[in-house]
Amino acid sequence: MLCESLRFASVVVIDDVAANLRLLESSLRALGLRQVRAFSDSAAGLDWLLNNPWDLLLLDLDMPAPDGFEILRQLGGRKRCSSPVILVTALSDAENRRRGLELGANDYVSKPLDLPELLLRVCNNLELSQASKALQHERDSLEEKVRERTQALDQSFQSVIRSLARAADYKDNETGNHIMRIGESAALIGRALGLEPEWVELLRQAAPMHDVGKIGIPDAILLKPGRLTDEERTLMSRHARIGHDILRDEQYSPLLELAAEIALNHHEKWDGSGYPQGLSGEEIPLSARIVALCDVYDALRSSRPYKPAWTAENAQAYILEQAGQHFDPQLVAIMRLLFDDLEAMQQCLADVQPSG
Repeated sequence: MLCESLRFASVVVIDDVAANLRLLESSLRALGLRQVRAFSDSAAGLDWLLNNPWDLLLLDLDMPAPDGFEILRQLGGRKRCSSPVILVTALSDAENRRRGLELGANDYVSKPLDLPELLLRVCNNLELSQASKALQHERDSLEEKVRERTQALDQSFQSVIRSLARAADYKDNETGNHIMRIGESAALIGRALGLEPEWVELLRQAAPMHDVGKIGIPDAILLKPGRLTDEERTLMSRHARIGHDILRDEQYSPLLELAAEIALNHHEKWDGSGYPQGLSGEEIPLSARIVALCDVYDALRSSRPYKPAWTAENAQAYILEQAGQHFDPQLVAIMRLLFDDLEAMQQCLADVQPSG
């Protein structure tokens, strides 16, 4: 009657009547169950249930405290892994049975016992519980595989995005550490503003792609050591729209959407004198205002073929001077408090100069 896989199921019996307890225990063992624990003391039985794994409980309702209802209440506050409870009771009225079922019991049999019926219910409940646990295990396993696969895809996506951002920087004779500093400094300001952590993380990932549009700008302009002509500046300014077009995702990725927004708008200025749309003030998306500030500060503090790195004092003075002109004055006030952190980041993520 009992399949081999269920013979070692842990079955607990709680009944304060010794004769009933002996009958139930011997019948369950005769059924083939190897792990049967019987308690005439309901408090001892409850303590064991709360501190050990078990697979099925046969529970009398009408006992000295704690009675069966109290045991069900206490078990209800504990995750029981769907282990079934069968009420074995002489309480014949429907109200008590209904109350027991509402408190979490799965089934019931009435005293005097019909042993064949009881044992069938034990087998059925154990089989259902085993099947339910197997399904839950399979679902948990599938969910874990989905999480792992999603994480792997996300890591691959991030790797592609970082490679895309580095491609633009290498073309512009900049370094991979430059784009890392932009992401980290943008996140630093975002956290200081008290923005949502999820958005700050997206900003950290999106900010390094701000200049990806430079892929579409001729090297002769990107690498020119002197000042650009008006025509060359017009060509250079196109990188904002090129970057937006590269990153814009018709399937909607929050990361690429934010990156496209930054690429398009990070050369806008607070006073409206920037490009490509001449936006001003809060017309400029917050993401782009943050990245614009970080990008200029990092560019000033970095050496390039056409200029040496500015000192921290000079770069910081320029940022403060441009509050309300180039930059959002509120963000400048925040950055002022973070200058020491930004300088520490410059040291931690310093550019590695090529040898030879």
